[in-house]
Amino acid sequence: MSDAGIRPEVAAVIDRIDDMRAALAAGGRAGEDLRRIPDEMFSAVAKTGAFSVSAPTKFGGLAANTRECNAVARAIGRGDGGTAWVCGILDSGAWVLSLMSEQAQQDVWGGEGGVDSFISIVLATTSDTEQVPGGLKVTGRWAYGTGSRHAGWSLLGIPLKNDAGEVVDAGLALIPTTDLTLEDNWFVAGMKSTGSVIQVAENVFVPDHRILPLTAAVDGQHLGDNPEQTYQTVFVPSLFMKLVGPQLGMGRAALDFVIAKADTKAIAYTGYEKQSDSASFQVQIAKAALQLDAAERVAEEVADQIYDAAERGYYAPYAERIEMRAKAGWVVETITTMIHELMTAHGSAGFAEASVLQRIWRDQATASRHGHTLGMSGYEAYGKVLCGREEEARFVLPIV
Repeated sequence: MSDAGIRPEVAAVIDRIDDMRAALAAGGRAGEDLRRIPDEMFSAVAKTGAFSVSAPTKFGGLAANTRECNAVARAIGRGDGGTAWVCGILDSGAWVLSLMSEQAQQDVWGGEGGVDSFISIVLATTSDTEQVPGGLKVTGRWAYGTGSRHAGWSLLGIPLKNDAGEVVDAGLALIPTTDLTLEDNWFVAGMKSTGSVIQVAENVFVPDHRILPLTAAVDGQHLGDNPEQTYQTVFVPSLFMKLVGPQLGMGRAALDFVIAKADTKAIAYTGYEKQSDSASFQVQIAKAALQLDAAERVAEEVADQIYDAAERGYYAPYAERIEMRAKAGWVVETITTMIHELMTAHGSAGFAEASVLQRIWRDQATASRHGHTLGMSGYEAYGKVLCGREEEARFVLPIV
């Protein structure tokens, strides 16, 4: 991935992350056993500034652009995919909060914790609401609460109703995690260290200023007035692209590992004492390197498209956003294919519990099934758009 478009202050964050790559890998192993990121590892990454790059500059953040956010998460992913995934989610929470009312931002970042007050986010509206004076009473259960164990706040999907009690929109409610309980159901094959447990609210009051209507946000009608360009970008693509950086990092980690072992690992039942001497192995890693390079370039293209449009005051229409979504799905699918082929190239030793390669494989395979970057739904919707059937595409992916 190119360093173009990355400011020195963000590059400094990436350098600090690169310096702790070995510690990230070790923390990833420990995190699997704990089923959460170890507190000391989370604190160490937080000190690099990685979790607050998308916070506004007035609070001490870096108001990072889409390419910069990708680069930060990618750097973490080269050490540990689980920590990178948590970074992508907390980064999403910070960016969404930056679009909300000034009072909501002050509630989170205006206190003693500053930009080290982190926000997890779940868009699913698995909840109910009741209108009360000054806000809403919220009751719900939200699965996949990535980052919630280390966050002070959560943005959680809610239904918005009219006076007749009919659901007319979806929204996000900003709730302190002290008002929530956690249900530990996170027993999974991959991304174990993310601790993506269920968050539960029971009649929690949420004031009006902590509610973000989603339809308006998707259409570019943000409540906040932060002047930085990154807060003028398209809503949903800006979010799903924050999940691409961890994928690229895991892909690079897998390729680096397989190449590093090739001079000392034989190919079983052949005359090759070194994998690196084998033409078939060389072809496999060449293909993997090209796949990764192509994925990185497409990710950069989409990231720049998102950010550059904001500079022109252009908010991409649905058809263009669907194309971005399809490309993001293609990037993730390409990384999945590449890592699968690298597992074969490296050999059965990669499946040993002691091997970092099998953890990368499991983590990436799990993360690649996230609904916001799932390839098939993006391809279907984009194909319908290409065939002039946008309304049918909106049935597949109504919110992009």
